[in-house]
Amino acid sequence: MRTGAAGGDARGVYRDQTLLPDIFAGPYATLEPDLAFVLDDGGQAVGYVLGTSDTARFARDFQDKWLPTVAAQHPLPGGEPGTPDAVMTEFLHHPELMVNPALADYPAHLHIDLLPGYQGHGYGRTLLTTLFAALDKAGVERVHLVMSSANTGARAFYDRIGFHEISVPDPGELTFLGRSTAA
Repeated sequence: MRTGAAGGDARGVYRDQTLLPDIFAGPYATLEPDLAFVLDDGGQAVGYVLGTSDTARFARDFQDKWLPTVAAQHPLPGGEPGTPDAVMTEFLHHPELMVNPALADYPAHLHIDLLPGYQGHGYGRTLLTTLFAALDKAGVERVHLVMSSANTGARAFYDRIGFHEISVPDPGELTFLGRSTAA
């Protein structure tokens, strides 16, 4: 939650403090634990990188295995989504939205988060390098991520790590980035 609003603190943005973790953290650690890496300070988690080697398969598993465990906690809102919680709840209930034909050459995807005090010290690079090596070992050649276009600090970091922009139809307020998993 501390980095869930375009890299800033989302605790004041979302009423439901379990919603973002139930979309962007829990399912990855549960469904693909071999691609979940945590940074801790010796006492608590201060960052992580999570991923999947196959986005299409992950979306199916999310629908069939993960969603039934959290759907009752996050019921679909009625009508048009009008709040940040409603928008994210719609996304939770429609994991097929993770699968974008424009990203077919980048079958894996990831999420990375570091608490602010741990950013800018090389930990993000180390986490990503660890995930890239695991994906490469699994035979996955390319990975993508989706980010808020407003998060300019993260974009600069991703550019330094070797990501490039992927053109997708109607990206809205999002930017799609990809890169090779090779070292």
